[in-house]
Amino acid sequence: MNSENRKYHSRSKPSKKRTSFQDRTVPEKRTDLQDRRASKKRTDLQDRKASKKRADLQDRKALKKQELTQKKTQPALPGSCPAAGKCGGCDLQGVPYEKQLERKDRQLNQLLAGLAEKRYPILGMKDPTHYRCKVNAAFGLDRKGKPILGRYEKNSHHIVRMESCMIEDEKANEIAAGIYSLLSSFRIRVYDEDSDSGFLRHVQIRRGFATDQYMVTLVCTDPVFPSKQNFVKALRSRFPEISTVILNINDRHTSMVLGERNIVLYGKGYIEDRLCRCTFRISPGSFYQVNPAQTQRLYETAIRYANLSGDETVLDAYCGTGTIGIIAAGHAKQVTGVELNQDAVRDAVWNARRNKTENIRFVNMDATDYMEKLSAGRIDGAHPDVLILDPPRSGTTPRFIEAAAHLGPEKIIYVSCSPDTLARDLKLFRKKGYHASKAQGVDLFPFTNHVETIALLSKEQG
Repeated sequence: MNSENRKYHSRSKPSKKRTSFQDRTVPEKRTDLQDRRASKKRTDLQDRKASKKRADLQDRKALKKQELTQKKTQPALPGSCPAAGKCGGCDLQGVPYEKQLERKDRQLNQLLAGLAEKRYPILGMKDPTHYRCKVNAAFGLDRKGKPILGRYEKNSHHIVRMESCMIEDEKANEIAAGIYSLLSSFRIRVYDEDSDSGFLRHVQIRRGFATDQYMVTLVCTDPVFPSKQNFVKALRSRFPEISTVILNINDRHTSMVLGERNIVLYGKGYIEDRLCRCTFRISPGSFYQVNPAQTQRLYETAIRYANLSGDETVLDAYCGTGTIGIIAAGHAKQVTGVELNQDAVRDAVWNARRNKTENIRFVNMDATDYMEKLSAGRIDGAHPDVLILDPPRSGTTPRFIEAAAHLGPEKIIYVSCSPDTLARDLKLFRKKGYHASKAQGVDLFPFTNHVETIALLSKEQG
């Protein structure tokens, strides 16, 4: 005892004589009610321990599989892209892939320290090149007035001349270069932003990773496309993989790639892809993850964290075209998807029908508004047992978190594309009685600073 404590104790009044252990009265017999309560408490504790043990076993098996995959990861060679430092598409260009994963792991560990009880190593790719199944190539004029094909420089509208990209689908790059080679023979004028004149602005090429279908969207300033059928015929003779060709009209002086009007020149106007044994439609404006191989791993982890038994009611907030919700519907009793974008909801409804998924419905509404109205009883709907949210990079809102806590789901699966906003939101969830028991990073965007993360939140006991 230090001097201050001794001084304090010396001035304190003598305490009253304490009753010895032998002097205390011990009840002779507990009541039956106390016995039942104690028995139930022991049973609940045993059930929670058994459930946690099973979940930990699943995690260890999954982690072992991840480590085997990680060992096969091939680091990319520095300086392998001629446009490095120019186009701005790759923040980590020239950094070996294993170092990229280490860097992202450190970032997640720093941000989620004290917030996520368990943090598993990031899931990387075996081959981190040519993973993007969506390519946006820009057309313009060089200083001599000659057409060029390339990608935009970072934070600018300056086009960096390039006909291929090491993170974009190889065949898509070839198709873009093929379109560029047809310009002169079909007398197609490319768009000049400075004078706001010309015809062809961009080409968007999307691939169904599992189906190998390709969709070509020509973004032009005018719906009148002379010799369009001959152009499509010439393009498909070179690339028979093309399933559909679309003319998109964008006549505005804007930085947006796509306009609002689509004219189908060939095919159905959309392609399909398969993910987690479900089929999804991809149209020009659809949101669909650009790295389907890693998306499969992302969604599989999310479903494993949810640990659905088939009896749960699931709410899928920010559901987009319904990918996660439709996959979850195969393991749940009922799913409700909520999405603000009307076009995405239309695709989600189509996707549900395509997969013959009858236990899912979609609501066209802002996610925060829906949560508040549902928690206040102003709209019909069952309170969810499991909440899944996949918000934009800005994260969710304090109002959403408040309403979620009021609804009281047993589990919350948070799929995040920004570790910073995830950490911010986890702090707010913790104040409302939810803690993150585990988190897993998935590298959907090699050679960039972006990383996806899945966190499992559970209600704190007591």
